[in-house]
Amino acid sequence: MTDPQAGVLLTDLYELTMLQAYYDRGMNDLAVFEFFSRKLPRERSFLMAAGLEQVIDYLSGLRFTFEDIKYLESTGRFSAAFLKSLEDLSFTGDVYAMPEGTLFFRDEPILRVVAPLREAQLVESRIVNLLHFQTVVASKAARCVLAAPETLLIDFGMRRAHGAEAGLLSARASYIAGFSGTATVLAGMRFGIPVFGTMAHSFVQAHESEAQAFENFARSHPANATLLIDTYDTVEAARKVVALAVQLEKEGIAIKGVRIDSGDLGQYARQVRHVLDEGGMRGITIFASSGLDEYALRDLMAAGAPIDGFGVGTRMNTSADAPFLDCAYKLVEYAGRPKRKRSEGKATWPGRKQVFRRFDAEGRIAGDALTVEGDAQEGVPLIEPVMVAGERLKPSPTVAALRNRAREQLASLPERLRAIERSESLTPAVSEHLHALAAQADAETERAG
Repeated sequence: MTDPQAGVLLTDLYELTMLQAYYDRGMNDLAVFEFFSRKLPRERSFLMAAGLEQVIDYLSGLRFTFEDIKYLESTGRFSAAFLKSLEDLSFTGDVYAMPEGTLFFRDEPILRVVAPLREAQLVESRIVNLLHFQTVVASKAARCVLAAPETLLIDFGMRRAHGAEAGLLSARASYIAGFSGTATVLAGMRFGIPVFGTMAHSFVQAHESEAQAFENFARSHPANATLLIDTYDTVEAARKVVALAVQLEKEGIAIKGVRIDSGDLGQYARQVRHVLDEGGMRGITIFASSGLDEYALRDLMAAGAPIDGFGVGTRMNTSADAPFLDCAYKLVEYAGRPKRKRSEGKATWPGRKQVFRRFDAEGRIAGDALTVEGDAQEGVPLIEPVMVAGERLKPSPTVAALRNRAREQLASLPERLRAIERSESLTPAVSEHLHALAAQADAETERAG
């Protein structure tokens, strides 16, 4: 699912000005572009690929509408003949990619587009937009999963996400990475993600008494009542929950849990757990939220806080500590010739590439090799075809299947890459064949002047 309002003009102007210039010179040979991250953020030992499904949707529906072309005409920047050529433009190329949920490292392409130049160039901005965002969120969410393994983790971030599409796609990315569900209802409908919810402080404040608010909510949701207890006095509210639970048990209604959304979550959880246990309510769970991320989860888990689940929102959905990647979508081949950028700090590797991953005897990642396509290396190839001649090769995978892949990928991380505080990452070994291709590309550039 992509934003239905995000048409072909959701792009940078330079994509279109380049297309005009290509058109004027008759340049439309086969081009190869790859998307990769030049380096990992300082806070990340790995990245998790996400967003491919939305890229395929976008490419499958790539079209210029009558209104699009009329707008471009009104700018006065484009020739009539060029605009006429856009009327039947669609994506006819091939796409290769790492499946969503795959872990990757610096310089490793997670997507390759092979198409006539104007098609491959035009889609750059939106592809980067889609892959970058979900990869950033999935990578952050995966760290939360590592910090609180086998724990209920719910995406609570839609309201502070950077726009509607971001709210939906962050719910998707975090679920793929291992979250248990989301509070965003539309993400449940669109992607089949389990939805969770409790109540707001306003619900409590709208009642004459906190106890009455708890009872009314529990009676309205007798099978799934989680009560927010920190509107006034958190510990006193827990005592009210015990009294209400005793009363409702006689009617066959069980309170499922309580939620704490402020203060020292670990301290309050211990106090609330004591109150609940003393009142014979050991089955009532404690759910916590409020400014959580992998660092807070790690600390709460290490301290043994009696919390059964967490709502993780803003810091995850915006990847607050590392909100962007140094990523790029670069030309690596044109008209059969290798191409690469050589500028300082931003040099790229040319040609169509493959990544091979080796594992140790325990199934943990031992190393990656970056090489040219067709150069078999030891290990498992990570990049596979997903579109041919503009058509999807396979049905869309379910988010459950992608989630299973992400779980297997995280299980393959060696201990040195699992730490929340980054100590090191992994740099792929670059093959001799790729070094030779880079030398060839450089020599051709020098000859051409």
